[in-house]
Amino acid sequence: MSTATVQGPSGEQELPVLELAEGLPGLPGMSRCVLVQLDDEGVLFRMQSVIDTDLKLVVAAPTLFFGDYSPEIDEDTAASIGLSDTADALLLVVVTVGASLADSTANLLAPIVVNAATRQAVQVLQLESDLPVQAPLVPA
Repeated sequence: MSTATVQGPSGEQELPVLELAEGLPGLPGMSRCVLVQLDDEGVLFRMQSVIDTDLKLVVAAPTLFFGDYSPEIDEDTAASIGLSDTADALLLVVVTVGASLADSTANLLAPIVVNAATRQAVQVLQLESDLPVQAPLVPA
């Protein structure tokens, strides 16, 4: 597994690189990224490209915001990242940052699934689902 040095909230950090074999749609430079933790709880992260350091997304571990969120991870998807047990997957959702937390939303339709052991990742489009693309992080 490779690592990259990036600037984090507490200075320079050496972080493991996530390999997204298929990249992210519309963001070809996001095929190799690091996750920079943005909060003390480990819920919010900056997903930053190591290919083009100007490419950054805010992602979140969905469990705090969406406790019952459990997207389908089919066998082919799991196999593509070497994931033998989907219970071992790290799920991340892309966050659209608003003026406040109450104005911020998460894309539940296309989670990023990470094999924590190998750092292989893939974004999964939930085509058979009615999950929202813009789910409010904070209920109204």
